[in-house]
Amino acid sequence: MRMICLRYGWARRGINLHAVVGLVLMLALGLPGVTRADESSDFLAAREAYRSGDIAQLSVYAERLKTSVLLPYVQYWALSKRLKDASADEIRDFIGRNTDSALSDRLRGDWLRLLGQNQDWVTYRNEFPLLVKTDSSLQCYAVRARLAAGEMLALKDGVALWLAGKDLPTACAPLFSQLIADNLISDDDIWQRIRLALGAGNPTLAKALITYLPAAQRPATRLLDRATGAPESLLNSRVLVLDQRKDRELALYAISRMARKDAQNAADLWQGISARFTLPEQHYLWGQIGLFGARQHLPTALTWFERATPVGMNDELLGWKVRTALRLGNWSAVLSGIDAMSPAVRNEPAWRYWLARAYKQQGKLVQANTLLAPLSLEHDFYGQLAEEELGPALGAPAVNFKVSSDEVASMARVVDIQRALMLYKLDLRFDANTEWNWATRNYDDRRLLAAAELARQNNWIDRAINTANRTRQLHDFDLRFLAPYRDTAKIYAKQYGLDEAWVYGLMRQESRFVSQAKSGVGASGLMQIMPATARWIATKLGLKHFQAGTIHDLDTNMQFGMYYLKTIQQGLDDSAVLATAAYNAGPGRARRWRGDSTMEGAIYAESIPFSETRDYVKKVMYNAVYYARSFGQSNTSLKARLGMIAGEASPVRCGGKDENAPACDQ
Repeated sequence: MRMICLRYGWARRGINLHAVVGLVLMLALGLPGVTRADESSDFLAAREAYRSGDIAQLSVYAERLKTSVLLPYVQYWALSKRLKDASADEIRDFIGRNTDSALSDRLRGDWLRLLGQNQDWVTYRNEFPLLVKTDSSLQCYAVRARLAAGEMLALKDGVALWLAGKDLPTACAPLFSQLIADNLISDDDIWQRIRLALGAGNPTLAKALITYLPAAQRPATRLLDRATGAPESLLNSRVLVLDQRKDRELALYAISRMARKDAQNAADLWQGISARFTLPEQHYLWGQIGLFGARQHLPTALTWFERATPVGMNDELLGWKVRTALRLGNWSAVLSGIDAMSPAVRNEPAWRYWLARAYKQQGKLVQANTLLAPLSLEHDFYGQLAEEELGPALGAPAVNFKVSSDEVASMARVVDIQRALMLYKLDLRFDANTEWNWATRNYDDRRLLAAAELARQNNWIDRAINTANRTRQLHDFDLRFLAPYRDTAKIYAKQYGLDEAWVYGLMRQESRFVSQAKSGVGASGLMQIMPATARWIATKLGLKHFQAGTIHDLDTNMQFGMYYLKTIQQGLDDSAVLATAAYNAGPGRARRWRGDSTMEGAIYAESIPFSETRDYVKKVMYNAVYYARSFGQSNTSLKARLGMIAGEASPVRCGGKDENAPACDQ
């Protein structure tokens, strides 16, 4: 192995030697599905040659790997480096030969980007419909290609692309300039996107969009900066001339900025000046104040939403109107809010469940059960709640469907599955996941379960879970809710007095049991522990020589994670729901999200202001139900686990005299 390392310079180039050593050991043991050691080393060396620009070596490695399922990668690397000079036939030939690999779609995307830059619209129109994974840049090129062919219906798609609050690629600029020049994007459309950009916290984009307006209608950028940084000061300065739209828009933005921090203060100020604005502007801003008020759990948000009228309400605002009504126990407002949603949103599991509950509160049991019965057959948070709402007689038990060993063996012979597994064993997780997802994208339930079982057998836990999760009628919940590392988990769950099913529900959501998982903000390991939290835990546990790198160690990560989970649970009324929210968003926020009086745990979860945390809490608590069943526990009711959340007056023990304890404002 030392000679191989020296030959290819892996030690210098940062190659994962553990992956290669593992492959050699597995080969020696005669395990199935393992590449030859020289095949692995050749592939990793080819990858380094591509990354370092040593293109001449790629043909050498391509010859060595000519019988390997990894050969398409080497060919893709070589072809992508000379894509500008490659012929259309050569590119199509690679795509045609590698339709079993995600590389075929990746190369087509690369090619389309080049075609768009060169304005080869004829070829673009032929190739774009064949692309599976697209993006905003390629979509803008597609509209331009259609317009070049005289397809005027493409104009509608161009305007739809315009209405986004995020930055769009430079490829879209010529399209938007053309649409604006032809008056197909109006000044109102420009203002609408400016509002979207500002609402998304992107004033830089808003400033760029302002340049599309006629000079006389452009607000001063210095005033836009004041509206962002000191909104109340700008409004009180009286420099805004409210009979001009450009200044009214600045005022609307400034009051929205105020509402983000204090919706009541913003509403009071708005009440005094709203008469100087047009009715659509009044409706719009009452909706925005209602939105932020609802996220701050202010009961008066319902009144603000009413002032927005249907004109100022979209599905997002209606959702928050319903959440506010749930916290207030106003079931009539719950019903009317859901009723006003678009059909697609109204059909989402959350709103079907709460609509059924609203019907039930009004004594309309037939209407309620008509919604609950089909919902109870869906395997998610709301399906479980619906099943429990109907009672055990109508609830449908989950069935663990098992595929045969022959089906799994057949799956192991599929070339694209083999490629994904080999990439996984080489620790190239991004490429491995991409190949796996591509391979299984059109599988029926039996093939999905066969693939999931094969992933489990190869200890690819996250792919096993995610793949089993995708079935529609045949379900294997043993695969959906795998429970690795139980010997270790049991020790720490018992040590800290934690419900093992809940801990597994949380770990499944945090990392899918990938011990080396690391989030974009630096959280690490199975239980995704932040560095600062890890240092605090180490101090509390008396570990004087704690090294940050050990947080990925299985034992350390579980011990630290469970200690922290128990600490915040004890500080939050011993509530699993509050502790779950706190684990994701911080104990202080979890505490503030409680109401003045006791509410259902399901309503607390539904009204969490952060969409990520809201989704997280629901999934963790739902996961815990299935792990409880798998572990033979008796507490398998989701409603019982959610329980009731006490009002904010109850004591909380975060922070306190210990300056290193989880802070109440985290």
